Amino acid sequence: MATHEESIRIHTDGGVIAGTVVSPATKLPGVLFVHGWGGSQQQYLARAREVAGLGCVCMTFDLTGHAGTAAQYETVSRMRNLADVLAAYDMLVRHPEVDRNAIAVVGSSYGGYLAAVLCELRPVRWLAFRAPALYMDSGWDSPKRQLHRDQDLVAYRRKVVPADTNRALRACTNFKGDVLVVESQHDNIVPHTAVLSYVDACIQASSITYRVLKGADHGLSTEDNQRAYGRLLVGWLREMVTEARTGPAVAARPSAPSTTHAAPFPDDGLAPADAGQSSPAGSAVPAGADDDNNDNDPQVIAAQSRAAE
Repeated sequence: MATHEESIRIHTDGGVIAGTVVSPATKLPGVLFVHGWGGSQQQYLARAREVAGLGCVCMTFDLTGHAGTAAQYETVSRMRNLADVLAAYDMLVRHPEVDRNAIAVVGSSYGGYLAAVLCELRPVRWLAFRAPALYMDSGWDSPKRQLHRDQDLVAYRRKVVPADTNRALRACTNFKGDVLVVESQHDNIVPHTAVLSYVDACIQASSITYRVLKGADHGLSTEDNQRAYGRLLVGWLREMVTEARTGPAVAARPSAPSTTHAAPFPDDGLAPADAGQSSPAGSAVPAGADDDNNDNDPQVIAAQSRAAE
């Protein structure tokens, strides 16, 4: 558990002596969940409750154009949705129990893209991506739906994009916290090359955990895949939070990609998605270790074997 120390002076009959008061840290990590295009906060509530059990303050929210503001689905822009994310972040860090120096952001697909842009505008300690989508910088204030007509996103995502040519990736190059990247093996919306663009961009990250969910599509459509992803995310966050409270257990970075069983959750169109998960780089405990099904027990993937697959 993290502690707070305060130096004090104790007055005695013979003069003044020095002392130190050591007390438990009272602030808690904050976790912001950013859903994908076509999703809503409802997809994250169960996971947020589980993560809150780790001793975190969690926040979910609906991006403009979704849920109660679905009437704006066809017209809302990335600029407006980024403003939503910034407003949600600012509200989270104002919570009296939140440690503003210990903020995690979890985003899937479009939500992962927005989370990446956020990290250049606000302090973020932990960043978790599941199937993070990529968009060209042009048309920032155009309706998000229009991008699929104006930009050849299929071709754009099928190549590894240089970080200096994309706003979200540029933000990742400056991020110095811990990163989790989760890819679905059979993702037809955010392919392997798009995911590698994010992994390659995180050149200054303190640690990178990169997992592939075997057999999964973009939306993590089966219950087994959803559970596998949930174990990855919660396991990674547990490790990050524990390390923040007690200090790192292992210093090394991971070094080889590995696979896990997962499933689909369409995000960049109609279905909801979450941020994929796994255990942190340098972590010795696999995220799915508490599961009896070894087929769903993901292995740590080294961010550095970025070119494989």
